[in-house]
Amino acid sequence: MGEARRVRDRYNEAFNAHDIDALLGTVSPDGTFLTPEGVAEGREELGSYLEEFWAAFPDVHTVLLESLDIDDTTVDELVLIGTHKGPYLGPAGRIIPPTGRPLNLRCCYICAIENGLIVSMRLYFDQLELLSQLGEPIG
Repeated sequence: MGEARRVRDRYNEAFNAHDIDALLGTVSPDGTFLTPEGVAEGREELGSYLEEFWAAFPDVHTVLLESLDIDDTTVDELVLIGTHKGPYLGPAGRIIPPTGRPLNLRCCYICAIENGLIVSMRLYFDQLELLSQLGEPIG
């Protein structure tokens, strides 16, 4: 197992434990993080985004389906599993009030790692699937 995979695995473990300090310890202070909800620049913005996400889905965790490592880049297909129990700032900036509905969302992460830290993370998921699972009208 290469260094990039070890870093990415530590990130996943910290995400599942909702351990913000351990998670932020895996990312570069000036890293860039792209999600369908927007862009986070640096640890502070990523930490804020994740705290809001964990508040919306307090039991959220990931299940890794597939992983691929190419030099200092990791690609992970995973499922986000949780329950929507708090306000969620969704795609297009719309706040979705808690629904109590389950989340079971396939995602893909692409991460670039340099000097033992994640410098770029891109998260992709089907926004319509997410909205549908939360019972939101589409359109």
